[in-house]
Amino acid sequence: MIALRRELHVAFAGGGTGGHLYPVLSLADAVRREVPAARFSFFATERAIDGRLIGRWYDERTDRMVFQRVRPLPRSVSGIFGFARGWRASVRRCGEAFAEHRPDVVIGSGGYGSAPAICVARKMGIPCVLLNPDAVPGKANRFLAGKADVVFAQWPVTELSFPRTARVLVAGCPIRREFGTADRQGGVRRFGLSEARRTLLVTGASQGARSINRAMAAIAGELAGIDGWQVLHLAGPEDVEFVQSAYAARSAPSVVLDYSDYMADALAAADLVVTRAGASTLAEITARAVPSVILPYPYHRDKHQYANAAVLAEANAAVMVEDRLEVELNAPRLAVVLKKLMFDGEALSKMSRNAGALSAPDAAREITGMVLALVGRDPGDEPNSERLLQQTGDWRENGARDDEDRGAGTSVEAAA
Repeated sequence: MIALRRELHVAFAGGGTGGHLYPVLSLADAVRREVPAARFSFFATERAIDGRLIGRWYDERTDRMVFQRVRPLPRSVSGIFGFARGWRASVRRCGEAFAEHRPDVVIGSGGYGSAPAICVARKMGIPCVLLNPDAVPGKANRFLAGKADVVFAQWPVTELSFPRTARVLVAGCPIRREFGTADRQGGVRRFGLSEARRTLLVTGASQGARSINRAMAAIAGELAGIDGWQVLHLAGPEDVEFVQSAYAARSAPSVVLDYSDYMADALAAADLVVTRAGASTLAEITARAVPSVILPYPYHRDKHQYANAAVLAEANAAVMVEDRLEVELNAPRLAVVLKKLMFDGEALSKMSRNAGALSAPDAAREITGMVLALVGRDPGDEPNSERLLQQTGDWRENGARDDEDRGAGTSVEAAA
């Protein structure tokens, strides 16, 4: 534990998806373990998932939870006025909150939900940190990188997408502690699986993925013919009955659920996973060293999940299959890949080792140490904090936070 010279107040900003929320909540847990008296504020979006996930974490040491009206950048001119109203209201709320109880640091989860708080904090001289777990940053993060003291990236390839003046540290993606402590026996027991069979986990994030569900249902008969395997399928609320019926009709050993809060147990039970390519999901998969077949989400304009999937595919930790949306196109290709892997234990073992080599299981703790070094604390024996100071210099004192000096600053190299 670390004793600060003053009470620590950390403001977290962002949300809208589990991928934006789980990393900051994991980081909040890590900060609390290091500084039990720390206080927190959350500046979230108005999406329902924000209130649900942050609400579980909220306690007496949380000063406030603000739901911002900020919206993503509009795709058409007609949305500009609504965006501007939401932006102004969110900036005003952040400014009032920071003036009332000034945080020591603002940590943005990335994306549009982080922008008002980061911009206000920058103007008020409050240190800013930005998380960027995606391989290629989106527009919001590329804009916010110039306002942050440091950007924490998950993978080295991300450095190439930011301007050289941005201070980028490769530190991994914060994940929940249970991904490091879950075990196979507990996972098998949690879901009522057979210990004698290997497990194929299928997940499409919290709402499921219809194209994946349809493809898996179409090949259920082929999977049923592979001895020694079972399926744990998280299908989402809309498709759960359809997927259950498909497996049952073909007598495929399976457990089908709409959703589970116990993803650490699910991955602990898994020998192979079919998944989307959300950055935090891939961080959890590599932390458990699980081989994967990845179908990146096909609807994003920037197709950022393809870049995430490529990191694992190029390391031979995953096989990437393009989601072509139609079951007639997806099912045959997915069947070929799955049957090849499910019959090849040696290939799965190699992929598992490669996935583990990409993991950063201590990312939350390491990032916490570096954030505490940024805000200032009593001297201690914290090697990661010392590394941050050695690599970046004390920019709080040398004036590198000023706009006119940012072009002369040294780009931070990836942490070893």
